[in-house]
Amino acid sequence: TGSTNIAIGNAALSTATTASNNTAVGHSALAANTSGTNNVGVGAASLDANTTGDNNTGLGTNALSANTTGTSSVAVGAYALDAQTTSTQNTALGYAAMSATTTGSYNTGVGSGALSVHTTGADNTAVGMSCMAALTSGANNTAMGNYALTAVTTTAGNVAIGRYSLTATTGGYNTGLGYLTLTACTTAGNNVAVGHQAGTAVTTGANNTIVGTSAGDALTTGDNN
Repeated sequence: TGSTNIAIGNAALSTATTASNNTAVGHSALAANTSGTNNVGVGAASLDANTTGDNNTGLGTNALSANTTGTSSVAVGAYALDAQTTSTQNTALGYAAMSATTTGSYNTGVGSGALSVHTTGADNTAVGMSCMAALTSGANNTAMGNYALTAVTTTAGNVAIGRYSLTATTGGYNTGLGYLTLTACTTAGNNVAVGHQAGTAVTTGANNTIVGTSAGDALTTGDNN
């Protein structure tokens, strides 16, 4: 009883019953979809496990290939979001972007390897090659720039804008704005550094505010500056 579906390729949309408004192009694309609607799967095995999930787009080999009931996610690139099962409103762009995400929702990963080991964390945004490459379950982190926030795993509330910004941190609620800001910061939290190479020597010091090019370049473990 489904309607307005397009299927091109061996086993594409092969189990559809009441599904409508789906487009499947490629071997096994949307192969398990029974009643999910408004899905687009282009590429071999794209969205091939989807059963009732709606409004998903998978472009690339194995894109969103494990998704079953998850909704409103977009994966562009081979193996992008290929472990997602029930999550909602994730966006992954790039080869293997967010390839380990299972149930985390409201995340955005743009760039090869962005959020590549992320599993269950929510509300993270990573834009740039290998951004947040170690993040697993941390939430509410934002990184823009290649290799920004690459070491953070489970902590929350970090903002890193600029290449290599906060690249070593595992602490929470740090803000680095500028190329190479707070690059040595490890477990410290609540630091703010603004400017090219600002706070590059800070390791475990917390609650510091550093503004200006190379500002605070001798500060390591001090707090409340």
